[in-house]
Amino acid sequence: MNKVIKIVVTGPRGKMGREAIRMITNTKQFQLVGVIDRNNNGKGLSEIVSMEDQGQDCSVFTDVNQCLRETKPDCLLELSVADAAYEHALAAIQFGVRPVIGTTGLSQEQLADIEREANENKIGCIVAPNFAIGAVLMMKFAEMAAKHFPDVEIIEMHHDEKVDAPSGTALKTAEMIQRQRQEKQQGHPKEIEKLSGVRGGDFDGMKIHSIRLPGLVAHQQVLFGSVGETLTIRHDSYNRTSFMTGVKKAVETVMHVDSYIYGLENILE
Repeated sequence: MNKVIKIVVTGPRGKMGREAIRMITNTKQFQLVGVIDRNNNGKGLSEIVSMEDQGQDCSVFTDVNQCLRETKPDCLLELSVADAAYEHALAAIQFGVRPVIGTTGLSQEQLADIEREANENKIGCIVAPNFAIGAVLMMKFAEMAAKHFPDVEIIEMHHDEKVDAPSGTALKTAEMIQRQRQEKQQGHPKEIEKLSGVRGGDFDGMKIHSIRLPGLVAHQQVLFGSVGETLTIRHDSYNRTSFMTGVKKAVETVMHVDSYIYGLENILE
């Protein structure tokens, strides 16, 4: 019989947090033992979010150390905001709890700290800029294409409540393309921006453009250009249930690894 995995979720009032709670509740081998919220300490989860079709209630904590000490989880599912995520992840590792981090906006220095702590303590830790399987495949396909199409631009589109730009997915895509592509400056060498920033952010010579609009969830296009042809690779998440297959996979996998892993593509078969 598979061991039940006890999970703490951060950011339970957010859209991703609520969807994750629903997924955990409906997964036989998962047990929700606590949530971390910046408010509502001491309340029950059912007092701060609707528990329709969700059978697991639990306590709400504002202090990560108190939560981990009292609930003794196996996994911390981090879905809050970047500054809190950093603190939560380091605390989890110190308690011997395995973090799965979906929060984006963490700095390279913060990620390096988490990586070092996880590896030194031999604690599994998975950081996933995107949990959608289709988005991971999009990134892998883009990496493959970059061997043959070195001219590329990325357009990422998200809802207008997203605070970090560019998205973690766009940055991860650019990093994967970078592995297959020599740095080059694209466009006309004498190009002039008549409106500052109109050509997007620069990553190793490729441009990244961020769009924020109500009605969007998470969408990305990777556009490649060559002589007489273009190639567009696109992924769309229309709702947050699209992320739950990857979240479930990450939680199950983190229980069997003893080091830091960045990117869901590294745990897919």
